[in-house]
Amino acid sequence: MRYYIIAGERSGDLHAGNLVKSIKSLDPDSRFRGFGGEYMEQAGVELAVHYRDLAFMGLAELITNARKISHYIRRCKEDISQYKPDVIILIDYGGFNLQIARFGKKNGFKVFFYIPPKYWAWYPNRALWLKPYVDRLFVILPFEKDFFRRFDWESDYVGNPVLDAIKMHVPDPLFITRNGLRDKLPYVALLPGSRKQELKRIIPLMVEIAKRFPDQHFAVAAVNNLDGKLYEDVRNRTNVTLVFEDTYNLLLNSNAAIVTSGTATLETALFKIPQIVVYRANALSYWIAKWLVKVPFISLVNLIAGREVVKEMIQSTANPRNVSDELKRMLNDTVYRSKMIDDYKDIIRILDTGSASDNAATLMVKYLQHK
Repeated sequence: MRYYIIAGERSGDLHAGNLVKSIKSLDPDSRFRGFGGEYMEQAGVELAVHYRDLAFMGLAELITNARKISHYIRRCKEDISQYKPDVIILIDYGGFNLQIARFGKKNGFKVFFYIPPKYWAWYPNRALWLKPYVDRLFVILPFEKDFFRRFDWESDYVGNPVLDAIKMHVPDPLFITRNGLRDKLPYVALLPGSRKQELKRIIPLMVEIAKRFPDQHFAVAAVNNLDGKLYEDVRNRTNVTLVFEDTYNLLLNSNAAIVTSGTATLETALFKIPQIVVYRANALSYWIAKWLVKVPFISLVNLIAGREVVKEMIQSTANPRNVSDELKRMLNDTVYRSKMIDDYKDIIRILDTGSASDNAATLMVKYLQHK
């Protein structure tokens, strides 16, 4: 069968790559094309567009880049029409993929949505916009099944692919030596995100934290597909090391982390690393989000637990003083650290239902074979 798969950012690309591998094990004659990144390409997907051209963060950025996004939506529709897949598989990236879902359904293509947009967080009724255009919905958070049921929409809960990725991770025994970190242990991991807009707002905060802890070493999870100038200020700190494209090994060898809100907060928890969650947005984006967001937390860690497990510092509260105070507590208070790690173990028990990629692939192939 022919599959067209779309992921608009880094974590979606990772999960798409793992899904493709699982589908191939069940459907050896499968062929894949789509929008995505390196993980999808390594899994055997022929890329039409790399996600670096699609990664916009926040409502303000989406508005100012509307023309560019529209161009890629048209390009995607044309590519699907030429490729003629048996199914379109959409992964997160809500606004873009909603348009593709509509197009696919109206043009006779079967549409599966794996890792649907976080409609439960803000403007829940948008689920009704998506529902008519999706044949099957595959969710990755336990509470999402009940959320979509409120709209008379039955979904398949397949487990969480972030846990899959971490279970599959093989630690690199040469990581410390190769990155020159042997004499800099223990270090604090800094995860500023993988989008340009995230780095512009979070890197200055991380530079200030490094200044306040001159005797503490920090290691930054950096990515190659962004302009290196975005890391320039933090690169100039003598107590900071940049580590490119190796976040999991970076986390595995850290003793605490400062993490930009997103999937990385869950990844950090699953590695059992105490963390602070920080978030800074464009003022307009933050104002709109504050008006629309309907959940009590921004991190997946706290949302899954249903309580505060990690501290969240948002916008003005994400300042050097607050972050420094929390970092000191995480580094020095052993009881506090232990409690956070015990809470992480509860989250792991909630999510551990087998391989999400294998579960989703099995259901997808079954649904396609019984069409």
